[in-house]
Amino acid sequence: MSTVVAIDGPAGAGKSTVARMVADCLNYAYINTGSLYRALAYAAMTSGVAFDKITPDFLARQQLEFRGADLYLNGQKLDAELRRAECAKGASIISAIPFVRDYLLPVQRNAANGQWIVMEGRDIGTVIFPDAEKKFFVTASAEERARRRLAQAGEVADGATFESILADIKARDERDMNRAIAPLKKADDALLVDTTGIAIEDVVAVIAAYCR
Repeated sequence: MSTVVAIDGPAGAGKSTVARMVADCLNYAYINTGSLYRALAYAAMTSGVAFDKITPDFLARQQLEFRGADLYLNGQKLDAELRRAECAKGASIISAIPFVRDYLLPVQRNAANGQWIVMEGRDIGTVIFPDAEKKFFVTASAEERARRRLAQAGEVADGATFESILADIKARDERDMNRAIAPLKKADDALLVDTTGIAIEDVVAVIAAYCR
C-alpha cells in the first residue's frame, strides 16, 4: 500500500476544500493534482499556445514541481493564477491529451515521496495510486456544483449565470467521463461521498474518521 488518501470527483463537488481540510485534520500533506493541468493551461495562455495545440516539445520546456503543497512552474510559484476561469476550462481540454497525462504521471507519483498525503484529482484512485490506502469519490448534483461555482469569486467568467455555469459543468463532466485515457470514474474500492446539501465540516468528519 502507498501512503496516500485518494480523493476523486467531478468539478465543483467540493473535493479540493474537503481534501485540504482532511489533510489538516490528519496532519498529512495536501496535493491538488488538478492544479498541474491548470498550470499547463496557464503556461499555454501566457505562451500564446491554444489548449488543444500543446505539443510534447512545449511540455519539454516546462518544469513543474511540488514544493510541499505549493506548485511551481518554471520556478514561479502559482496561486491565484490557477483560479482563473480560463485555466479551469483549459485544464479540462488539456487533460484529455494522452501524452500530457503521461508527462504528468511521474510528477504526481513523486509528490508522495514516502510521506502520508491526501491527493485529490479525477483519476488518483484509478490510475495514479490504484493501491492507495484509502479512496473516496466525492460528488454532488450538477445543480449544487453550479451554485457553489457561481459563489466562488474569480472562478467564473465575467457575466456568467447559473444556467451558463451549469451547462459548462455538464459539458466538462461529459468530457472527463468519456475521454479515452483515464476517464473520471469511481474506483471499485472507493467510498462514495455525496456532498449535496451537506456541510463541508460534516463531510470532512466522515472521511477523517474513516481514515483513522
